[in-house]
Amino acid sequence: MTGENDEAASRGSRIAEVFRVFLQLGLTSFGGPIAHLGYFRDAFVVRRKWIDDAGYADLVALCQFLPGPASSQVGFSLGVLRGGGLVGGLAAWAGFTLPSALLLLVFALGAGALDNPVGQGILHGLKLVAVAVVAQALWGMARTLTPDRQRIAIALGALLLATLVGGWFGQVGAIAAGAVAGLFLCRSEAGEPSFHPAFPVSRRAGTAALALFSILLLLPPLLVAWTGNHALAFFDAFYRSGALVFGGGHVVLPLLENAVAAPGWVPVQDFLAGYGAAQAVPGPLFTFAAYLGAVSGVVPNGLLGASLALVAIFLPGLLLVYGALPFWDKLRGLPKAQAAMRGTNAAVVGILAAAFYDPVLTSAITGPLDVLLGLGGFLLLVFAKAPPWVVVLLLAAAGAVA
Repeated sequence: MTGENDEAASRGSRIAEVFRVFLQLGLTSFGGPIAHLGYFRDAFVVRRKWIDDAGYADLVALCQFLPGPASSQVGFSLGVLRGGGLVGGLAAWAGFTLPSALLLLVFALGAGALDNPVGQGILHGLKLVAVAVVAQALWGMARTLTPDRQRIAIALGALLLATLVGGWFGQVGAIAAGAVAGLFLCRSEAGEPSFHPAFPVSRRAGTAALALFSILLLLPPLLVAWTGNHALAFFDAFYRSGALVFGGGHVVLPLLENAVAAPGWVPVQDFLAGYGAAQAVPGPLFTFAAYLGAVSGVVPNGLLGASLALVAIFLPGLLLVYGALPFWDKLRGLPKAQAAMRGTNAAVVGILAAAFYDPVLTSAITGPLDVLLGLGGFLLLVFAKAPPWVVVLLLAAAGAVA
């Protein structure tokens, strides 16, 4: 009995350690998902030695392979590893996510104080931040994910499909078409799987997580069509957006715009202002959902809407990575899976390009001064390597002065 008590106390201590360390990272990790992965490597490979470099690289590969917020999935998995299971993963997610979510909730609840000329100028400046940040993401992703003619062609096809068809169907269709095209156009020799640490997740638990992911993806739309329940439709909109994000956090922009701005739940100008504000806070970009849930013009909104949106958008990515951990070694060695993923990643470049034009450019650019300010923010991010929060402050101030 004493041994069991000691083991429980040790596990509880590790879980508390996981939450504390990730809370520190959630308060200080600026710069987006790629920067987050650098912070994680320093914290958990170099300093604390929770995992070695080979295992960490393998874990990052898994989370980039799956849809969802890659840095949050890596953090969740490290919490599972260190904390001995699911509770440790949830402690890591909560610590890393809550700081930025609370900051964006405060911004949403105080947005009414900006209903004056200076405040409207600040909000317009935040919309220009969205122009600069999405342009930077598009630039970087295009260089990385479309390095050859085959993948450039896939990206252009996805851009055309997302533009002509539009809406959720056009975006999902572009991703699916990219995967099929990748099977034929993006084949190459598969690399040797690297060492993968033993995560405390059984195949039964992994299968259950994947089954729950599928149920929550397929069942709510049917129930919404049958009952017309708006709270369920609200959950489904954020869950589906989180389930379809490939290629980086910025790709959630077009999915969320279609989910909450297109039906009128959140006005486009408020949507872009919140997206700009999300660049100024540390932690994962997906916490933008907390802002959208809070400012939604239909119930649920406020604190309840923020909480529901936050859980819904992160849940699919966490279920997927938890379910995939026991099976990853075999999956990552399949050449067809790797080829399909290359095609999918190229397709998301086209989807993001479509969203960059509408609604980002069409809503934020109203004259020559906006063009200059947006271009200046882009140049600061890409060439001067300015931190995103610096660009947020500069463009918000410029909007207020203008």
